[in-house]
Amino acid sequence: MSNTKGDNLIAPSMATRDTKRGTASAPRLSLCVQYATKPSDVARRASVRKWILAALLVPAELTLRIVDEIEGQTLNRDFRGKDYATNVLTFFYSNRPRLSGDIVICAPVVSREAQEQAISVEAHYAHLVVHGILHLQGYDHDTDGKAEIMESIESQIVMKLGYPNPYPDRRCN
Repeated sequence: MSNTKGDNLIAPSMATRDTKRGTASAPRLSLCVQYATKPSDVARRASVRKWILAALLVPAELTLRIVDEIEGQTLNRDFRGKDYATNVLTFFYSNRPRLSGDIVICAPVVSREAQEQAISVEAHYAHLVVHGILHLQGYDHDTDGKAEIMESIESQIVMKLGYPNPYPDRRCN
């Protein structure tokens, strides 16, 4: 799903580095998780944080909001002109001095899609959180070439987290 931002692509080379050891370190993350729905199978904050950090390349201040179908449909209609609830929406605000944005995930859509795809709800949440973080960092899938890049990165991150490839028909590099 497309995001509501300009061209703000963050390259992997911009990841935070530990200069003493030369290894990548986790970027600083200020995270607010909001639960605006009551399903029992929504993602837990600790899991959300882990999934975000797996995909995040720069320091960030983020809100992740898990919503019901009515709020999901309203936001999708008001911001994208599409009158249905979608699985994930991203709202990019800034990348200076740190990445700032919101991710909205619609719990009933996640549950329905997970069942249709025969995957766990947790695996689908992990995928959609990673997907949203990549959008906030400028990745998109509005052309075949961009989709191939974004989906390859998503697959690598999601599989590294221990979940199945979200794009099983595509080969991962």
